[in-house]
Amino acid sequence: MKLKVLGCGGGIGGEDRTTCFMVDNDVLIDAGSGLACLSLEQMCGLEHVFITHSHMDHIALLPILLDSVGHIRGRPIRVHALEATIRALQEHVFNWRVWPDFTRIPSASRPYLEFNPILVGQTLDLDGRRVTPISANHVVPTVGYHLDSGAASLLFSGDTTVNDSLWDRFNSSPNARYLIVESAFPNRDRSIAVASKHYCPSLLIPDLAKLTGRPEIYVTHMKPGETETIMQELRESPLALKPLSNGQLFDF
Repeated sequence: MKLKVLGCGGGIGGEDRTTCFMVDNDVLIDAGSGLACLSLEQMCGLEHVFITHSHMDHIALLPILLDSVGHIRGRPIRVHALEATIRALQEHVFNWRVWPDFTRIPSASRPYLEFNPILVGQTLDLDGRRVTPISANHVVPTVGYHLDSGAASLLFSGDTTVNDSLWDRFNSSPNARYLIVESAFPNRDRSIAVASKHYCPSLLIPDLAKLTGRPEIYVTHMKPGETETIMQELRESPLALKPLSNGQLFDF
């Protein structure tokens, strides 16, 4: 499996683009503003979109993706998400007021969009590529994802704060090679991180101590302009942490 980072910022501005990862050539993890990096041809090749949760920075370009390529593809894009996330998308986005309901365009029998409800811990097998939703601890129902090729695997935390299930999942995965974990705020904004259920370095570092292995760890979802501060504060951890960057490629 190959994962390419299209966007990994906690906001926009300059080089910052919000969360969107492409797996091989046909799968997206989230559909933030990083999705705009893809060409029309690349977007037409997408078959699956796995959504972590319903917040705008993770779904912003999903509606426009469907509008851009639905008429070209001739088959629906499958959007995999928790039931609560699907309801939020149906009620607040694909409701004919904010955006058309593409589960009924051009018709209910031939839609551009097909929703597939997922459950935490339930693995989907995409031609030997295993995608498993993992628990996250956020202000709305949220998952991260465990991507497993069989040879090696990568875990993405999604938006979360203190979350023992993430570390338990990693520690119980013998082929886990990479961890992408968020730290949205610097320590001076710890109260905001707590209220919004995100990590900051002083929350993340004690959780990192729960790891029993030594994966390559990359930090994502940092607020614009805060990367240097957050990464400096994360140096208090004995682990080697690196900032995730646009265009980065993981092969596992």
